Amino acid sequence: MSAHQAIQTSQTAMADILPAETYQGDPFNICLLGYRSHPHVGGQGIYINYLSKALADLGHKVDVISGPPYPELDPRVTLIKMPSLDLFAVEDHVTALRPRHLKSFSDTFEWFSMLTGGFAEPYTFGRRVAKYLGQRLDQYDIVHDNQSLGYGLLKLQRSGLPTVATVHHPITRDLSLALAAAPNWKHRLLIRRWHSFLGMQAKVVKKLKHIITVSEQSRQDIAEAFNRPAKTIDLMYNGIDTEIFTPMPSVERETQLLITTASADQPLKGLRFLLEALALLRPRFPDLTLLVIGKLKAGGDTEKHLQHLNLMSAVEFVSGISTEKLVEQYNRATIAISPSLYEGFGLPAGEAMACETPVISSNGGALPEVVGDAGLIVQAADEVALANAIELLLNDPEKRSALGSAGRTRIVEKFSWSVKAHRLSHYYNNILKAHPRP
Repeated sequence: MSAHQAIQTSQTAMADILPAETYQGDPFNICLLGYRSHPHVGGQGIYINYLSKALADLGHKVDVISGPPYPELDPRVTLIKMPSLDLFAVEDHVTALRPRHLKSFSDTFEWFSMLTGGFAEPYTFGRRVAKYLGQRLDQYDIVHDNQSLGYGLLKLQRSGLPTVATVHHPITRDLSLALAAAPNWKHRLLIRRWHSFLGMQAKVVKKLKHIITVSEQSRQDIAEAFNRPAKTIDLMYNGIDTEIFTPMPSVERETQLLITTASADQPLKGLRFLLEALALLRPRFPDLTLLVIGKLKAGGDTEKHLQHLNLMSAVEFVSGISTEKLVEQYNRATIAISPSLYEGFGLPAGEAMACETPVISSNGGALPEVVGDAGLIVQAADEVALANAIELLLNDPEKRSALGSAGRTRIVEKFSWSVKAHRLSHYYNNILKAHPRP
């Protein structure tokens, strides 16, 4: 198979992003919810940060209710902390329960669930938020949840408070891939127990009146996973910060440096296929290296795979870096790779494109919707196709330059948090007009 045959270009028939009409209506009192929202623990924190700022830019009053670890927010946005036991941050979650916690069903349930291998934060966050907002129903025009999907949202909806939820993608996809990668039945049992919150999320998604998602791929997947008609799920793409993620002429690109963003031991991110592609390329490109924005787990599957492929010296892992440092890393790299088996949106690909870094992406999930014809698309889970695409760009500086320029243009013109905020404001306004509160 040649490099050109290995590459697929996304088709213009895919859902594209049209400019939104400027919102010029009245400002709203908006409450955004996130059960854990720090930007360094996942994309949900990034979403909360940028969305709240973009809405504040339009003059809305925005409060964020979040469990720990807490988000980093614009000064105009008010953070309302909703403490949990935060059992991931303690040395021993078995001894984390204190006598005072026994007075709270949510605290006790959260502790017991962790003790038995479950993950209760979405459920207990929903309970706490419903109790808090139940005493402040007139304080907000609308509540917008960021994929906690706890039963508490249904309680808020029944109270008459307009309630919206963003579902980035159904976690059922994570579950199926984790089960497929599990080495034995004991691990599969633990994985199922951990994901037991999905039953709750499925019920909430079915019963909430207003569900938003961030790509056409996610809309179809949510409809299938949660048995909700796709036409009742509203599409609103994420945004990219094109002011921060931007080319840096002062930073020299390193012609043998690849970059990717991946949680090292999450099969969903497809890092193993990129490592195998790198191993295929190293005999012809002995100086080729890979920078992974993510943390390498000592003794984990990825470390063992690196040792097996003899790539320990060729791959560097960096985690917990600032956004400014991340932008610099994108500007250093000659190619950014998004090898995910599935993405509900594909934020890292869009951020790299905004930096004029040429992108090679798998066709996993919504990645082709983001990359469009401004990058190279290869079959997911195919290390040969990925290696061929990388080799093509390494050997063609003009192609790299053209894709970098096209990528920046696509992100600037079609993706921004400002466009999303205007769209979302119209969306909120339509909900409030259709269902005026007494």
